Amino acid sequence: DVVHYLKEPLDRATLEGFLTRLPGDPGDLVRADADLCPDPAGLDGGAVVDVLLAHPKLMQRPVAVLGDQAVIARPSELVLELLD
Repeated sequence: DVVHYLKEPLDRATLEGFLTRLPGDPGDLVRADADLCPDPAGLDGGAVVDVLLAHPKLMQRPVAVLGDQAVIARPSELVLELLD
């Protein structure tokens, strides 16, 4: 399923679900922005969710989810990791 997150904003539970499935640091889900979030690497999961609820355009995308795993598919070939 494709979710158009700007038309149908993601809720807290969905974003928290991404964080439990994604490998790496929670801040990896956030794109750096000089004004809104200059250093996402320092954010914990709760702060990441708060930032993305307030500024959904800062979410790294696309995010591919399969079962209990997810990947930020940048580059798109990373989706193949979910299929192994």
